[in-house]
Amino acid sequence: MEILGIIPARYASTRLPGKPLVEINGKPMVQLVYEQAVQSKMLKKVIVATDDDKIFNHVLEFGGEVIMTSPQHQSGTDRCAEIISKSDQQNWDVIINIQGDEPFINPVQIDLLCRCFENPNTQIATLIKEIQANEELFNHNNVKVIINKYKQALYFSRSPVPYCRNFPDQEWLKQNTYYKHIGIYGYRAAVLREIAVLPKTKLEITESLEQLRWLENGYIINTEITSSESMAVDTPDDLLRIKNAS
Repeated sequence: MEILGIIPARYASTRLPGKPLVEINGKPMVQLVYEQAVQSKMLKKVIVATDDDKIFNHVLEFGGEVIMTSPQHQSGTDRCAEIISKSDQQNWDVIINIQGDEPFINPVQIDLLCRCFENPNTQIATLIKEIQANEELFNHNNVKVIINKYKQALYFSRSPVPYCRNFPDQEWLKQNTYYKHIGIYGYRAAVLREIAVLPKTKLEITESLEQLRWLENGYIINTEITSSESMAVDTPDDLLRIKNAS
């Protein structure tokens, strides 16, 4: 099984412009992500997919592989789909979409996701983590996921789901197991090509979550539970926090 890792790296960011190039421990964030990803035992190759010359040149400078993509893409999924549409990138079996804002992503987590595709029926896969604190559960920036007994995703929401009726908020975690979505995706190459051309759906627009489009169109998203989570950088405050922690 030939597995390609892609790191979408967009320069424009509403809350932190030029995010892939911000320095952490003396290196641009995109380089830190790349260095973590290439430690994966299951990825055959890692490519940065960008829409910006500065990012493109920085990746070349540190010896990484990079491909320029359209600035019109709305998501990392779309950017990944463009990569495998190119004539020299069409022979991959599985694509792993690695978030470009997690400079300390654990390569073990990447391999955990890759192993989901040892099941030939897996179409799309992602990681989830059990929620332990009310602050996580009721934070709308944290995406929650409901799974069935086969660990297939039933629904994703920014709201705490399922709703725990007849119990106060502070009791919800005692009454039910809640999961947080860890935003790294894997796709069969053929499935990635299909979902990239699907029109947006009402649920996706309502929650601003692209994975709901895939569920609404009948695709199965397998999940794997992880106990670890790396810190993402989405705002200046996130950047300060991760610098203080590193």
